[in-house]
Amino acid sequence: MDDERNRTDQDWTLKVVSSIHRVAAEGWDACAGVGTATHNPFVRHAFFSALEDSGSVDADAGWQPQHMVLEDRAGRVLACAPLYLKTHSYGEYVFDWGWAEAFQRAGGRYYPKLQCAVPFTPVTGPRLMVRTDLDDATQRELRHTLLAGMIELARRLKVSSLHVTFPTEAEADLMSEGGLLQRIGEQYHWKNQGYASFEDFLGALSSRKRKTIRHERSVANGAGIEISTLTGDDIKPHHWDAFFRFYMNTSDRKWGQAYLTREFFDLLAQRMGEAVVLVMGEKGGKPVCGALNLRGGDTLFGRNWGTVVEAPMLHFEVCYYRAIDFAIAHKLAWVEAGAQGQHKVQRGYLPRRTYSSHWIAEPGFKAAVARFLEQEREAVAQDITAVTALGPFKRLDN
Repeated sequence: MDDERNRTDQDWTLKVVSSIHRVAAEGWDACAGVGTATHNPFVRHAFFSALEDSGSVDADAGWQPQHMVLEDRAGRVLACAPLYLKTHSYGEYVFDWGWAEAFQRAGGRYYPKLQCAVPFTPVTGPRLMVRTDLDDATQRELRHTLLAGMIELARRLKVSSLHVTFPTEAEADLMSEGGLLQRIGEQYHWKNQGYASFEDFLGALSSRKRKTIRHERSVANGAGIEISTLTGDDIKPHHWDAFFRFYMNTSDRKWGQAYLTREFFDLLAQRMGEAVVLVMGEKGGKPVCGALNLRGGDTLFGRNWGTVVEAPMLHFEVCYYRAIDFAIAHKLAWVEAGAQGQHKVQRGYLPRRTYSSHWIAEPGFKAAVARFLEQEREAVAQDITAVTALGPFKRLDN
């Protein structure tokens, strides 16, 4: 399709661009909330540009950028949305493989589809991004305009569907009002209740869980592996070389496909290194494990983990407990430790809802998916209630 499609209204122009570099970083970041108290690092212009410039995201990888941008008459970016034309469902973490199979069995063509998302990143954050210096009514109108623009693009491209994954709850509700189907998921997040130290956090747990976590930390830290938390300029190229080996090793063992290239990590360090928190383990002076986190305004986001050694409890220490240590020390409100993993619950990470929104062109298929989602939402809600009740924290009646 053309690099740019324009639709002019009275006050703004709606564009679809084939590269993040067609949007000024300052304008994009003003919509992404960069610099605000709750900013999300994954929606920064720098993050998307690192994905594109490293070749991690492009048409060959099945992620063809189709970013949507709203500009005023002076060319100022008012709103934007990260959008991709996709030829598969890899790297999304909201699984629609079953939908694709059913649609194709019925004679339909599920791919390509449109995906509004941060590639390879199951992190809740803004998707219909609007400048925060606009009044509430204008912000809402622009979000509706973005959504209508994405649906119109889906119709013009004659794709099967449009999917918005990991939006905020408010955005998901707005999209439901606009006729999209809402899907509920769950992740496990740690909440900082104003803890002064890790021991203070442990004091909120039942005695049995306190004992278990202390034992796990003791085992991990007694394995002869020196663990350190690195940020900013403390992270050197040899750290990234080692971490990429860990990342590739994990990819080979778990799913057989590495989404991110080695260059991506160099660009991440160059363009937003101040947001990187890298937990590294060394044994005998050689790196043996690592966990990559990004720091937002009030949240530490755990992303990738890898190791070349087998050591009991090492994963829990490097990925979960060191993240809690960092969040407490820096007074962050949350730690999000990535997708899946009910084992996180007994380590203080409780379930929270995540959302996705889905526009489906074919009415019969839309009705079938709607029935499925209704049942799934009920099951997820029940699971969240049950898992929370089994969490490690002290009961009020104890």
